[in-house]
Amino acid sequence: MTHDPDPDLDPNVAAVTFPTLGTNATLVVTDPATLPTARAKLDEVLAEIDAACSRFRDDSELMRVNQASGRPVAVGPQLLAALSVALRAAQLTDGDVDPTVGSAVRVLGYDRDFGVLARAGGPLTCVVERAPGWRHVRVDHRLGTVEVPAGVELDLGATAKAFAADQGAARAAAVVGGGILVSLGGDVAVAGTAPESGWPVLVTDDHAAGPDAPGETIGIATGGLATSSTTVRRWRRGDEVLHHIIDPAVGRPAATCWRTVSVAAASCVDANIASTASIIRGESAPRWLAERGLAARLVRVDGEVVRVGGWPAPEQP
Repeated sequence: MTHDPDPDLDPNVAAVTFPTLGTNATLVVTDPATLPTARAKLDEVLAEIDAACSRFRDDSELMRVNQASGRPVAVGPQLLAALSVALRAAQLTDGDVDPTVGSAVRVLGYDRDFGVLARAGGPLTCVVERAPGWRHVRVDHRLGTVEVPAGVELDLGATAKAFAADQGAARAAAVVGGGILVSLGGDVAVAGTAPESGWPVLVTDDHAAGPDAPGETIGIATGGLATSSTTVRRWRRGDEVLHHIIDPAVGRPAATCWRTVSVAAASCVDANIASTASIIRGESAPRWLAERGLAARLVRVDGEVVRVGGWPAPEQP
């Protein structure tokens, strides 16, 4: 399940949607005249994130780190910041969200942009093991270097998109003022002054779905909203159906009771960390979320919806 803002609910805003980072981005502004300037600032952020964090570009800084055979690699501030976010996620979730799952994701078949990934293929012949663990990553902010042991591959897919949404919204708002909403593949960040009734966001099973798709519309005024899903990015290898949320403890797609988890938090990054960890934690996720005071909507594989932390129930017709 993912989210898309629904600007049609407020005719006083302006929006643009475009492909980026292997998904779709939507930018919404409360002052239509500022849309081109805000778009330019968001494009700048997305280009920086792609050059720093992409696992599908041979020239990205992340790939240079992965291919360095254990040597420290000098990187720019964007990758240093993104890695700090990923390592914080690992610490907060006791390693359930871990950036060292890169090898597992690759050998399971997710080795290129999802838009061109073969949805079916021959059976897997690889041996998948427990992820090496985030404590093996060495980040030196003073020297501006990153080091991982030989054979360890980083994948920032669990956090980099949410990080980009937060940065894009904040930097656009700083330039144009007013209210800004950024949705990247359904991970939503807002900045500046929201519309009076909040930003209406449709929570649905497919981030590419239109405003008429089944789901729930909620309002947010600050922070971010994220969904982790096992239903959208799926592919088949032999008789096995795989998805992109890897359980680091086993190096395979999480075997979970949830098909989607949506979380609202103080930032899109924090929402994404919690939603991803909840998929992996399974039945213990509602209590874990409630203990942290997070509003969340969890959908079981059979469609049953569980709400925690004040997530609003839909209005009855």
